[in-house]
Amino acid sequence: MAFTSVLRPEEMPGQASPFSSLDWPYVEALTIEEAVHPLSFATFGVYGDQNLPQNGMPFRITVPWKYGFKSAKFIVRITFTEERPAATWHLEAPGEYGWYSNVYPSISHPRWSQATERRIWGEGDIERIPSRPYNGYGDHVAHLYPGSKQQYR
Repeated sequence: MAFTSVLRPEEMPGQASPFSSLDWPYVEALTIEEAVHPLSFATFGVYGDQNLPQNGMPFRITVPWKYGFKSAKFIVRITFTEERPAATWHLEAPGEYGWYSNVYPSISHPRWSQATERRIWGEGDIERIPSRPYNGYGDHVAHLYPGSKQQYR
């Protein structure tokens, strides 16, 4: 499944910036098993209000075991495909961002460790803690990724 985000450079200057190396519009992709998993959900609002632009209005996909990866914002098109669809970050830097984009604490990103994460508890209250496989949802989603973890990076 491919999720295409809005392309409006007149309203979103970063999309037309000479500093942006991305080929817009932004596209994120999930397997159908990931997309229909009970932990994945469409987000239409936050704290009782509709999504604001920075939260992905009108709606976004939330995939909690992906640590924020693969949670496309401001979706304007959903495409079902038989083959694995292209995803922006995998196309832009395939050596750094695998198509699945799972975070495994024991497998480092080519430029940084994924062994720890910063937990923000409140203003000025930030703690570095060990990363958990699948953001702590391993009991619920690890079966989606059988075999070598490296292939699901």
